[in-house]
Amino acid sequence: MIIFLNGTSSSGKTSIARELLPILGDTYFSLPVDAFHAMRTTPPDLGPDRLADVLKRTWMGFHRAVAGMAAAGNNVLVDHVLSERWRLLDCLALFAPADVVLVGVRCPLPELERRERERGDRPPGLAARQMAQVHAHGLYDIECDTGTTSALDCARRIRDFLPHRPTPTAFERLKLLPPRGIPAA
Repeated sequence: MIIFLNGTSSSGKTSIARELLPILGDTYFSLPVDAFHAMRTTPPDLGPDRLADVLKRTWMGFHRAVAGMAAAGNNVLVDHVLSERWRLLDCLALFAPADVVLVGVRCPLPELERRERERGDRPPGLAARQMAQVHAHGLYDIECDTGTTSALDCARRIRDFLPHRPTPTAFERLKLLPPRGIPAA
């Protein structure tokens, strides 16, 4: 199974994942996209075009690592930002859609902005720029709002949802859409 947490930067995905891992009752690998970015070295003088290419290759490698772990029979908890349409299309092509639980992680903009200021490790306004794009596809199996619900309560809600997940899953429904039918992010 792939539990796929999708939300803007600072929406609470990592906090939910941290609370969810110990209560799942099975072996899971936590694979946050930020961990893949942290493994990469990037020369400081890299131009914007080359940087964009490096970032895209990082995301593509991340998707393939998740797919490989799941294909080997591992449960995976993914923390990601589907802020570009191609990322969702790539995941739809790689993951077994029946095995994906797509979780929308939302948070009101004022709280996102507060969290960004507090963190200090993200460009100001990043979450605001991502908001419409991240959720553009519009389909989830379950959603959480970390502006009104604690990370632990979101984690418990996801855990309790897993035995009752719908068929078809959100990923199965998205996979049935033609690529042009998936809204641009």
